Amino acid sequence: MPDAYIFDAMRTPRGRGKTSGSLYSVRPVDLLAQLLRTLQRRHDLPTRLVDDVIVGCVTETGEQGACIARFAALQAGWDFDAPGMTINRFCASGLQAINSAAAWVMSGMHDLVVAGGVESMSRVKMGSDGGAIWDVRTQFSVGSVPQGISADLIATMRGLSRQDIDAFALDSQRRTAAAQASGAFDRGLVPVLDQNGQVILGTDEFPRPDTTMDKLGALPASFETMGRQFKLDALVRPRYPQVDRINHIHTAGNSSGIVDGAAVLLVGSEARGRELGLEPRARIRATAVCGEEPIIMLTGPVPATRRALKRAGMEIGDIDLIEVNEAFAVVPLMWMEDLGVDHDRVNVNGGAIAMGHPLGATGAMLVGTVLDELEARDLSTGLVTLCVGGGMGIATIIERV
Repeated sequence: MPDAYIFDAMRTPRGRGKTSGSLYSVRPVDLLAQLLRTLQRRHDLPTRLVDDVIVGCVTETGEQGACIARFAALQAGWDFDAPGMTINRFCASGLQAINSAAAWVMSGMHDLVVAGGVESMSRVKMGSDGGAIWDVRTQFSVGSVPQGISADLIATMRGLSRQDIDAFALDSQRRTAAAQASGAFDRGLVPVLDQNGQVILGTDEFPRPDTTMDKLGALPASFETMGRQFKLDALVRPRYPQVDRINHIHTAGNSSGIVDGAAVLLVGSEARGRELGLEPRARIRATAVCGEEPIIMLTGPVPATRRALKRAGMEIGDIDLIEVNEAFAVVPLMWMEDLGVDHDRVNVNGGAIAMGHPLGATGAMLVGTVLDELEARDLSTGLVTLCVGGGMGIATIIERV
């Protein structure tokens, strides 16, 4: 079975996902198209040889509807023969796009695929696509609650305090500030330009380097009202009767931020890369997805990681650097506890608490982040994992070549 190689990885900066954010004026199709143009120019890529453009996007409605992958490729001026497909596995969509691209290449059915993700959370509001996940009747029938309540449930069951959660969030901010200052993100960042070629945004604008424990401690719990006053906490008790009361401790400061952004990777076979003069940066060793109980929901990264390690024939100690998406602070804390991994290998440049979580793009961004850092430290193997709505998990292992 042929290997799937990563030849390049790039992303836009993350812009605040509000009308006041720098990227609010940019359509999501243009965020993605600018990256596709950059990718083509950087490698003098004959786009007719791209077998598919696979893009993750969570809120597929309005400006993000109608297969944004295909229309971004057309907007970028790519050859008509380069098709596109948009996929949705909630927060894992960007990483699923990469895993799907790798599977096509490893099967021999495709030779060159562009994979990534996009989400403009300022222009296309989260939840505006509707669906079962937002339907109270479905929540009662299948057993589901808002993710923030799931995060607070996990923290309660594990005895994590507000101080524990806030301390992790503060560390994420500090790591991100240090990474920005050192230029750790520079290789993968592609500034977003306006129609005149002027820079709209050249660096992530969501981080708050002035964050302190006092500021974090002053923030109200984000999910207490919906949990207690709207009675959603009651949905938890039939499945977790041992939990008398959920301790609501996740806030806007220790949860992932709402932002805009896009990312793309170039994935292909060794033969196609050699033909086009592409230098492989890494190969994809293993991928995994799993389902989890849909109320606790966010625990999926643990079994997904174990499944990917098993497929790769590896142990967790074989992994040099890890990215666990910081959807909520409890997720990486839980993952580190269950896998027995110290924080010095996990999210070394901070994460979504500091930089934000552009839903469909985050997984693809994290692959680029861990690859850049592996190269900077001259290390070999990296793992990316995310929790996923509806009770799922995803993981991918890459190895430098």
